[in-house]
Formats: sequence, C-alpha cells, structure tokens
Amino acid sequence: MDFSGISPLLNLLPQSQRIISWSLKMYVVESKGGVIVCMLLALLFLGTWPAVLTLLERRGRLPQHTYLDYSITNLLAAVIIALTFGEIGKGTPTAPNFFTQLSQDNWPSVLFAMAGGVVLSIGNLSTQYSLALVGLSVTEVITSSIIVVIGTTMNYFLDDKINRADILFPGVGCFLIAVCLGSFVHASNAADNKEKLKSLSTEATGFFTDKETLTNDEKARAGTAGFLIELENRRSIKVFGKSTVIGLAITFFAGICFSLFSPAFNLATNDQWHTLKKGVPHLSVYTAFFYFSVSCFVVGIILNIIFLYHPILNLPKSSLKAYLSDWNGRGWAFLAGFLCGFGNGLQFIGGEAAGYAAADAVQALPLVSTFWGILIFGEYRSSSRKTYILLVSMLFMFVVAVGLLMASSGHRK
Repeated sequence: MDFSGISPLLNLLPQSQRIISWSLKMYVVESKGGVIVCMLLALLFLGTWPAVLTLLERRGRLPQHTYLDYSITNLLAAVIIALTFGEIGKGTPTAPNFFTQLSQDNWPSVLFAMAGGVVLSIGNLSTQYSLALVGLSVTEVITSSIIVVIGTTMNYFLDDKINRADILFPGVGCFLIAVCLGSFVHASNAADNKEKLKSLSTEATGFFTDKETLTNDEKARAGTAGFLIELENRRSIKVFGKSTVIGLAITFFAGICFSLFSPAFNLATNDQWHTLKKGVPHLSVYTAFFYFSVSCFVVGIILNIIFLYHPILNLPKSSLKAYLSDWNGRGWAFLAGFLCGFGNGLQFIGGEAAGYAAADAVQALPLVSTFWGILIFGEYRSSSRKTYILLVSMLFMFVVAVGLLMASSGHRK
C-alpha cells in the first residue's frame, strides 16, 4: 500500500527524535513519527472492524447479539488506554493523570465527551444495519464523507483555523462528490443484482429460488445469482425486497451521527467555549476517551437489549438468555470492539497533537473496508460496467479528498 499521501503530516510537529514523551508528564505524542503511527494504526483498525461485523451478519448471527459483545470490549479498550497511557509518568497541575482528573470539577467537559459517545454509539448501531442493506464499501465511503463535510468543518473552527482553508475546503467538496457517487454506486449495484435474480425467480417465489435448482458453479462463484440467494438464505438481515431508499437513509443518518462525535470530543479536551471554572485543567485525551466510551457503552447496551425483544427490519425476536448462550462468533465480535475502541483512541491521541480536522484523515478507512469487501465478501463481482465506473470514480474522488485533507494539516499551539 502506498502511504506517500501521508507525507504532509511530516511537518505537523516540531522536529524531535522522540515519538513519545513521558518523563515529566503523562504519556503524550509529541513527534511527527508518533502522529503518523497513531494515524496508520487507527486507519487499519477503523477500516477493519466494520468488516468483522459484516462477516458475522452474513454468517447469520443476530446484530443485537454482536453489538452487545462489541460494546463490552469497546469500553475495555478505553479502560486499558486510560490505565496505561493516562497513568504512566508524573502528572502536573496543568496536565493531571487519569485518576486525579476523575475527582476534579470538570463536569462541563465530561458532558461534552459523553455526548460524543452517545452519538457515536447510535451511529455504530445504525451502521451494522446499513452494512447489510447498502454494503461495506458504500456504507463506509458515505459515512466517512459526511463526517468530513460536517465534522471536519466544525473542527476547523473549533481548532482556531489551524488548518489551511484553501486546501481543506476543496477537499471537503471532493468528499461531498464522493457521497453522491456512493449513492449512485449502491443504486446501480442493486439494479445489477435484480437483473441477475430475474433469470432465476419464479412466479411463486419472486426473488427466492429453491437452492436445489442452482448449479454448483452458480453456488460457488461470488457475484452470481446463486451466490446472492445462498447469502440471503444464510444472513441474519434479509435484504431482498428492501427499498434502496431505506438503506441509504440509515447510512446518511449514521454519517450525521458520526460527524458530531469528534467535535464534541474536541470541546471536551480543549474547552473552546470556556465552560470550565478558572484553574480547572482541561480533560486529558485519555480521561475524555474514558467518559466518551462509558456513555457509548451504556447507550449501546440499552438500545440493543430493547432490540432483542422489539427487533427492527423484520429480524427475529431474541432474549438475554439466548444472547448469553450464543457463543457462535462471539470472539469475532469481541475483536471488533477492541479494533474500534483502540482505533478511536489512537485517532483522538493524534488529533490532540495535530488538530482534530487533520486527524480526520483516518476517514481514509473506506479504502481498507473496500479492500476487505471485495476480497472477502465478493462485493461487486460480475457487476455492470456502469457500476464499475461509478465505483472507481467514487474511490478516486475519495483518495483525492483524503490527500487534500492531509495537505491542509496544521499544528496545535
């Protein structure tokens, strides 16, 4: 993979041979190398966890069960970060350690952090449904682009305009174009699948066809009608007959939720609105991330317990007893939670050093997700030329947008 587009990040911070400093204060990223390591790891983790959720859904595991498991390790990742990075080194009056901050009068910042966790949890919960209805690649491109169009613009002003506006906002425009192209890709691919299924549909069954009538070749090859029908029979969220608009609406809703969590976290750690009392230090990124993850966990648990007994999208009902006894794929769900938790934590650590608008460069994560989607799940196999042209155009515009976002990076004073 070519990471040459990350080179503008090399000028983010003062020259230093150290990646991390902890001698006189808590664990803090200070060097250009540290920022790049944080961004690359966050990019890999945040681009991979949606693929894990997609894998489990396509294997038939109920999304409510998966998200409950995911929520546990997502919170555990924040606790690990707080107890390690947040406690290593000697705290100072202006930069106290994690446990010291828990007892300070910093509730305005805590509430901002928890608000960010609430919208992230709702966005992630929505994403697990849009991944099934819209697909991994398009879901990630649309949500990430909306994050940049709304969230990065907000962070630009919250960060006192430390990013270059003449480069940043043309990049935001490219992300907006990528959103439109993503919608076109989904509509075109849905039309392709409908055409494939027409050759096998019957008057009695509509889209569904008896599996015995399919050839072994059709069953084996991704992108064929047989593959689509086998997948539909196996997966937990049924997509045949669902409106294209429903999937896109859930995706756009998730993107709007995602676009708000980074600005809220920015306010929690930098107090741009001066809500803290005089003399109270700002929340460290580790303390803020802990509160952020606690609220994310609480909302996720409450909503998914409700969905166990009152499911949406015609999913079967479940129960807490059924969830506790469902160990099929639990390890993968735990892995997804760790990946998302550590990915978000690394993004915030890099954002605190280089500016949160610059840290949104990790929204290049759809490039990772698209790789997994095509390699593992066979997305867009045997699609029409129109779909391929739209897909390539969407990814190209996305790469250009990410490059501009990185080139706009500034340095927080």
